[in-house]
Amino acid sequence: MSIFRFPLLVWLGIGTLIISLGIRQSFGIFMMPISEHFNTGREFFSFAIALQNLLFGVFQPFVGMAADKWGARRIIIAGACAYGVGLVLTSISTESSMLYISLGALIGLGLSATSYVIVLGAVAKVVPAEHAAKAFGLTTAAGSFGMFAVIPGAQYMLNEFDWQSAMQVFALLCCLMISFALFMRAPKSKNAAKTQTANAENSQTLKQALSEAFAHKGYWLIHAGFFVCGFHVMFIATHLPSYLADKDLPASSAAMALAYVGIFNIFGSYFWGVMGDKFSKRHVMSALYLVRTVVIGAFVTLPVTESTAAIFGAAIGFCWLGTVPLTSGLVRQIFGARYLSTLYGLVFFTHQVGSFLGAWVGGRIYDYYGSYEPIWWSTVVLAFAAALIHLPINDKPIERLKLAMA
Repeated sequence: MSIFRFPLLVWLGIGTLIISLGIRQSFGIFMMPISEHFNTGREFFSFAIALQNLLFGVFQPFVGMAADKWGARRIIIAGACAYGVGLVLTSISTESSMLYISLGALIGLGLSATSYVIVLGAVAKVVPAEHAAKAFGLTTAAGSFGMFAVIPGAQYMLNEFDWQSAMQVFALLCCLMISFALFMRAPKSKNAAKTQTANAENSQTLKQALSEAFAHKGYWLIHAGFFVCGFHVMFIATHLPSYLADKDLPASSAAMALAYVGIFNIFGSYFWGVMGDKFSKRHVMSALYLVRTVVIGAFVTLPVTESTAAIFGAAIGFCWLGTVPLTSGLVRQIFGARYLSTLYGLVFFTHQVGSFLGAWVGGRIYDYYGSYEPIWWSTVVLAFAAALIHLPINDKPIERLKLAMA
């Protein structure tokens, strides 16, 4: 299926992700102006963002359950409202502690209801299973595109106006997410086999779906693999600039490396999604982690220069979030689309636990050893372990779906 033949809901979901994740990825450039406005150090802003990411993961399974019960449209509307209110409250806050509620809790809740888990859950219900990974890859790539669509505009507003005005413009963008959600309607299936499968899924309760997944060994292996992904992503995003600075490289080299991560992630997410449709998703996932093993291992082994930093950014960016379409695709393939938002939401929570540990343990080990070398080699070992973890996953649809399709 050509991407241009995807249902309208897919493109509305992409628009939602561009706004939701684009705004989220721009928060870093607000650290200095907000810290200076409240006359505090950077720790309070950093903690607000850390709280946002933690709650993003904590809320995710529950928001996913709500989406499976009441539909993605209502959840995205509610999430966009929470997101917008959080942005407005941030812009009018008179006390720095208010940011823990606005920038931390409210926006964390808004993100959980307007990002990958909810959008991919909605997409899974309108795209044929054989094209799901491609659709997931396309929507995942949208998140990186949002970085380039939103961040330059945010920087322009900071230069020409002030950070409060930028936050208020972001709040207005949340109205666009509401508009997109209003038009999200799943088309009725005209295929009898698909209808029969859907009926089999709809007859299942949430409790039965959870019991079914928890009893499946492959589901826990998927959790373990996505934990490693979260560890990698947040460790590199948080500590790569400091690592390059320790190697006496200018700050511009870190900015360039991270820019390459974002650019190449756009192409990589779609590429790995397409590969997941053509070949076994678990084998493609193993290949992705083997690529990470080689890329990280080579970066740590070779001399660190501006050139190797840029090449590393491009290479790791190509397999940065390629795990998202493959992981969500595996969950959908094994358990069906009915409770994808719930089951993938739980997997995403594990990803966020890995993210938290990647950011924290990286700093902890550096403070203890005075070097990032031990944690870098740990990421190499974890990448290789993740490649092995996915091989024994039984990715065949569970018996309930087989009987429905028979």
